[in-house]
Amino acid sequence: MKQMNIRIFITCFLVFFGISAQTQQLLTTDEAVKLALEHNYGIKIANNSIEVAENNSGILNSGYLPTLTGNAGATIDVQNAEGQLANGDVRIADGAETRRYNASINLNYTLFDGLGRYYNYKRLKEEYQLSELEARETIETTMLQLFSVYYTVAQLSENTEVLEKTIVVSKDRLTRAGYQFDYGQSTKLEVLNAEVDINNDSINLINAQLLLRNTKRDLNFVLGNKIIENYEVDTDLSFLLQLNKDELLEKTKVNNVSLLQAEKNINISQFDIKTNKAQFLPTIGLVGSYGWNESTNNSPLAFVLQNTNTGFNAGLNLSWNVFDGGGTLTRVKNAGIILENQKFQKEQLILDVERNFNNAWDDYQNKLVIYRVQEDNIKTSLDNFERTQEKFKIGQVTSIEFRQAQLNLLNSVLSKNQAKYDAKLAELTVLQLSGELLNVDF
Repeated sequence: MKQMNIRIFITCFLVFFGISAQTQQLLTTDEAVKLALEHNYGIKIANNSIEVAENNSGILNSGYLPTLTGNAGATIDVQNAEGQLANGDVRIADGAETRRYNASINLNYTLFDGLGRYYNYKRLKEEYQLSELEARETIETTMLQLFSVYYTVAQLSENTEVLEKTIVVSKDRLTRAGYQFDYGQSTKLEVLNAEVDINNDSINLINAQLLLRNTKRDLNFVLGNKIIENYEVDTDLSFLLQLNKDELLEKTKVNNVSLLQAEKNINISQFDIKTNKAQFLPTIGLVGSYGWNESTNNSPLAFVLQNTNTGFNAGLNLSWNVFDGGGTLTRVKNAGIILENQKFQKEQLILDVERNFNNAWDDYQNKLVIYRVQEDNIKTSLDNFERTQEKFKIGQVTSIEFRQAQLNLLNSVLSKNQAKYDAKLAELTVLQLSGELLNVDF
């Protein structure tokens, strides 16, 4: 009775998810890439960082434009005053009120600062391009993550399908074992073994389906949670077998994002040196202002009751930090050392990237070979299974021998699925190192 309840539960479980699978939409790799580029939060943050860098590299942040400031004010002064005139008369002013008003606009513009602004402006342009490379690196990393999860879903989907077919074979074996026992051609042990095996197969399938659902949620997370949970992925894939190692290695030296970032950092350091050296030179600035001032005084002691002034002034000023205690010289020396270190780091990075590329290429080729071997292995396992199945039907092999052939075929198919997607991910790693990941059609 207990075994019957287990089979009923498993049957209902599989029927439910079989019906669900029929209503699933297909998510292609192209659609997945498009969704990730539009909705992945890491990519969104990287794009915003580019906008910040673009704003910083604009003319409004360059220091080339003048500054204009406006000032205005008003004061009221009330005093008690007493004064003596030249003829000896004394005059007293109680509560004498003086009002003063002023307004001005002032201009300040640096004409020359030792070319510091120019080098800083160039530096900001390099930082903008560096932020673009950092965003590209984020996109490449996200794409690798996307395809890693996508192909894991594809592999689990194929594995689940294989396990479902395995259960069909196991059910047929259980049915045959039951008939043979009923007609006295086998013992109860054969039936029990078949029941245990079908239960194990069913448990494996249930676990695989759970893992598949969880991995689909992982993929949806990478896509910004923009697809429904009930979907399928494309399990058909092709390899770019026309890839040429030498050509890709040359592209790696030119297009690898890490090497390009290192080059940008070197350029930035070179401008840092020039900016610091600019502080050795004087700064020449232009200043100017236009103002209006008015004052009124109702005191009997005042000679003028109201006074109004308007006008402008302009001038040049020169500032030269002749000696600052050696701070500027120290900064120039340190910037030179930093530049030298970055050049060393780039040379080291070139060796590291070449090593990683060669390792990735060999790993790719190795996994392609393994995939082809696994395909051949399936043919052998399938032929062995079909022969064993025919002999099992006519009673020439035991149930245990048939089960072993079934497991050999299952393991071969699962290994082939693993090898297929491992090879594809290895291929994508090669493309990422060579800077070609975003330039190929998936």
